[in-house]
Amino acid sequence: MIRRFGCCGLMWLAVVVTGGTVTGQSVGIDPVSTASDLAPIPTFGPFLYESKPDGVAFEKLNPRKCPPMPEQSLLRKGDRLAIIGDSITEQKMYSRIIETYLTVCLPQLEIQTRQLGWSGETAERFLKRMDQDCLRFDPTIATLCYGMNDAKYRPFDFNNSVWFASHYGAIAERLQQSGARVILGSPGCAGKIAKWTKTKAGTLDEHNQHLCALRDLTIEIAGEKRVGFADVFWPMYMAQVEGDARYSTPENPYEVAGSDGIHPGWSGHTIMAYAFLIAMGLDGDLAKFEIDLARNKLSASDGHQLESQSDRQWTLTSSRYPFCASGPVDDDGNIRSGMSMVPFNERLNRWTLRVTGLDAPMAMVHWGDFSQRFPREELAVGVNLAEKFDVNPFSEAFGRVDQAVAAKQAYETEQIKKRFHSKEGQADIEKTVRETEAERMLLVQAIEAARQPVSHTILIEPILP
Repeated sequence: MIRRFGCCGLMWLAVVVTGGTVTGQSVGIDPVSTASDLAPIPTFGPFLYESKPDGVAFEKLNPRKCPPMPEQSLLRKGDRLAIIGDSITEQKMYSRIIETYLTVCLPQLEIQTRQLGWSGETAERFLKRMDQDCLRFDPTIATLCYGMNDAKYRPFDFNNSVWFASHYGAIAERLQQSGARVILGSPGCAGKIAKWTKTKAGTLDEHNQHLCALRDLTIEIAGEKRVGFADVFWPMYMAQVEGDARYSTPENPYEVAGSDGIHPGWSGHTIMAYAFLIAMGLDGDLAKFEIDLARNKLSASDGHQLESQSDRQWTLTSSRYPFCASGPVDDDGNIRSGMSMVPFNERLNRWTLRVTGLDAPMAMVHWGDFSQRFPREELAVGVNLAEKFDVNPFSEAFGRVDQAVAAKQAYETEQIKKRFHSKEGQADIEKTVRETEAERMLLVQAIEAARQPVSHTILIEPILP
């Protein structure tokens, strides 16, 4: 059956992508398919749409309802993660956030990560190089983010959607055949018409309609292939509109999609990282501390070891960090700002401190050298230390790991683009792989050396009226 569905004021025929070919069949859900061990694909119909605010910015966009995220983590201990995409991935920003998060927040999983972004790339171009540049490293899980270049910076057309679907689906299938789990990401949004477009065809609204259409088509491909889906477009577009209203000034516009309208800064990349991390099914419970002041007792979750205690003070050693980001929330070049545009702390970064038995209406919580007041009622429910303390006892250690991750990912771009595809690589690719992998391993070891358990203290000081 041919399924006709609409998106963003557009109407097209859905396509099935099988082995790199396109047919005119439906890409609807096959409830008996067992092609993947990922979470079941929902069986809702194609005419359910995301809710959206009122306003002219949303009039021409009606994105399809995003499938629910997995209820359990898709990650397994020792996974080899490949982060794949175009120049936005090669910026090494959302990929760096993801790798740093997995390294310090979930160290028990021992995830190994590679960044494989390539500027100017489309899904078609990656398909041609994926065996040499990606599959030789045997990834067990892969995230992909294509669509921006595939949309060709012009209004939607059906033939282009078929071209995109054919290659994106073929990549997913090839990765599955190699044994990898897959998360297909949608493209992000555009904030301006790209200055490098030759024809300047269409309006910004039409470009975003096209990107939204490819987002919806990616949902269809993910459903047909039984792979994961990361919604990059819709949270970015929502944040672009909301961030402009919330933070922009005439002197300093707030631009989620970046100053050129295509390549995001840290705020936009944080939203992208968030989309992929929740698509992995992560639960975000990184630490739980239960303090009973009446008994002067603290209990801690896994990854946190109680070392000593005195009156209302506890010293712990933690192998799991919070995700740390500081700085002004109104700066689109800031990770913390991006975290404010999505429920990052709520869903991915929960360091919960719950205090009972407090015999005063308020208490000062001292976390290392940092302090804040909290009402008794709030402490009894639980406060998120990672959200309340943007600078905290883990900030310095976190920064060291993050810088080591940045150095490794920078080398991975050089390794693939400059070494594998050089005359040296063409002459003897296996030798080039061996030599560059030895160099890369030193950078991997530097990350491990930087990621050390952190000792920190929690002191609860009652504040009497």
